[in-house]
Amino acid sequence: MKKDAPPQLLNEKMAETIRQKIIAGELTPGIRLSETSLSEQLNISRNTLREVFRLLTQERLLHYEPNRGVCVAVPDMAAIRDIYRIRRLIECDALIHAYPFHPSVTQMEKTLEEAREYSHARDWRNVGTANMKFHIAIVELADSERLTRLYCNISAELRLAFSYLNDLELFYAPYVEKNAHILTLLKEGQNEKAAKAMAEYIELSERTVLAAWARQKQST
Repeated sequence: MKKDAPPQLLNEKMAETIRQKIIAGELTPGIRLSETSLSEQLNISRNTLREVFRLLTQERLLHYEPNRGVCVAVPDMAAIRDIYRIRRLIECDALIHAYPFHPSVTQMEKTLEEAREYSHARDWRNVGTANMKFHIAIVELADSERLTRLYCNISAELRLAFSYLNDLELFYAPYVEKNAHILTLLKEGQNEKAAKAMAEYIELSERTVLAAWARQKQST
């Protein structure tokens, strides 16, 4: 971005860059973010980076720890439950009111194929990233920029919650074909069945993540 770009636009662009790194699994929970290295990597001043940190802290993606500085957040049980509550409200409603020829359906098809390719390569982290993109495409069925922006923030928090999982293959593999089933129902115009399948999907995912969270807490 040009150096004379408005500060707010620059802050938002840099925040989105870090947010996407979290969604892609490149920045993991608890990792400390170095002001020096990150400001150099993003080619921005430390003052700008601190403002970006402030924005992402408000989104609960980062937090400040005494004697450590700014770290990537580690979601707790309440945060996980809230994330899934929001997912139910947004994704199921988007599927109910969607139409089969919406442009986002093409994006859902594309990300599903990406997930299958990564699954065959046993690249489970990128299966997870493709899965995130599939669900963002579902939200885009609602044609609401505000909802999409909110969901992208939620996706980043969700990716952090997935850090509690020990076996990514066991978690991600079944959801590839679950996504395919939901997509098929949507394309056939069976919106209510697609939304019901999504609700069951989200419930199973939530139970799995909460169980992984509980196991980790018991072991610490």
